[in-house]
Amino acid sequence: MSDVYAMGGVPVSALAILGFSSCDFSVSVIRKLLKGAIDKLKEAGASLVGGHSIEDKEFKFGLSVIGRVSKDKILRLDGASAGDLLILTKPLGTGILSSAFKKGVVKKTTFNQAISSMLALNKIASKIAILSGCCAATDITGFGLLGHILNMVGGKRLDFVIFHKRLPVMNNVRKLAASGIAPKGAYNNLEFVRGKVVFPKDFLDEEKLILSDPQTSGGLLIALPETGRAKFERIAKKGKMPYWIIGEVVKGRGRIIVK
Repeated sequence: MSDVYAMGGVPVSALAILGFSSCDFSVSVIRKLLKGAIDKLKEAGASLVGGHSIEDKEFKFGLSVIGRVSKDKILRLDGASAGDLLILTKPLGTGILSSAFKKGVVKKTTFNQAISSMLALNKIASKIAILSGCCAATDITGFGLLGHILNMVGGKRLDFVIFHKRLPVMNNVRKLAASGIAPKGAYNNLEFVRGKVVFPKDFLDEEKLILSDPQTSGGLLIALPETGRAKFERIAKKGKMPYWIIGEVVKGRGRIIVK
């Protein structure tokens, strides 16, 4: 659903795909999974209209979502302009915390912050972006913050500047990354953006991993014109939506610059 919200749309319906081993998972587990999916779809105002289940050794579940968007209110990947502010609506770290939880390094109480973040829809963030006059956005998911920013840059004569000290990061994530705990996807993402990102001298490896950490149900990254800042802040405060201004768009050569 985040893909729909990232374009300024609203989810309408979804088809489910479920793969599981009937020898490993009971009906009660599947029932809880489907109930959770239906609950979030209802929260979004969408309906589950069908789907398919298959016997599979690896547990899989996903939704194919259809959404609706007004032609004059589409948020596009390539819609950013020089002077825009870069706003992130969820903290980073779900991938690293998930890896740590699977390894038994952190307790459920520590992992709960990631669960709460992943359960939060990007519905409000999308609405505020539209109402504030934004033209560009993306959702931060499997390619990490840097990978998804690179999609927004798209070879244009713009640089996306990220102020890393302003980045919201979940509790314990920096400590975990420094100890070497990070999903394989974070390393793959970092390798993918190599040569396309300018890091500060002596920038710590764990900070690079956090910027590349694959997120599950991450927030929206919104390119907001300065003229819409006051309205964005006012509506976000009224809607009690957290957000962080993490950077800016400037004229450049199609790079990501971390400062």
